Amino acid sequence: MFRFLAFMIGLLLAGATFAQTNINLGGITVDDTAAVEVVADNLSVDQDTGKAVFSGNVVIAQGDMKVSAANVEVLYTEATGNIARLVATGGVTFVTATEAAEAQNADYDLEGGFLTLTGEVLVTQGQSAISADKMVVNVADGSAVMEGRVRTVLQQGQN
Repeated sequence: MFRFLAFMIGLLLAGATFAQTNINLGGITVDDTAAVEVVADNLSVDQDTGKAVFSGNVVIAQGDMKVSAANVEVLYTEATGNIARLVATGGVTFVTATEAAEAQNADYDLEGGFLTLTGEVLVTQGQSAISADKMVVNVADGSAVMEGRVRTVLQQGQN
């Protein structure tokens, strides 16, 4: 559940031209030990740069997290050969068991443990929604920072 009371007070005091807020998205945590599965229509691999580009209906899954996009660039570490980053472009959808997010682009830094969504970011949880220009999620603890024209719609429960 969003912890919106403190968030709303901060949002209302932030002003209309720029807003930044810290939020806790408890469902946006990722099991970073789980395998990363990528499915796509096409794959291009450059052995010299250690880069792979998936294109066309790309779906990435790691544990309960799923990301879909038009294109995803996979960057590997030289030392271990493990995936270091996933850079998704062309409209990105990010889904967990309890939250969903949309953005134009996403950069998932597996080594650092951060997911950065940019461009028309929209996060929904149940009937509530929050939007911003940028969101950075700490996938280890589910905390997030949203910046730039933060806007929210809160649906009140019926009693």
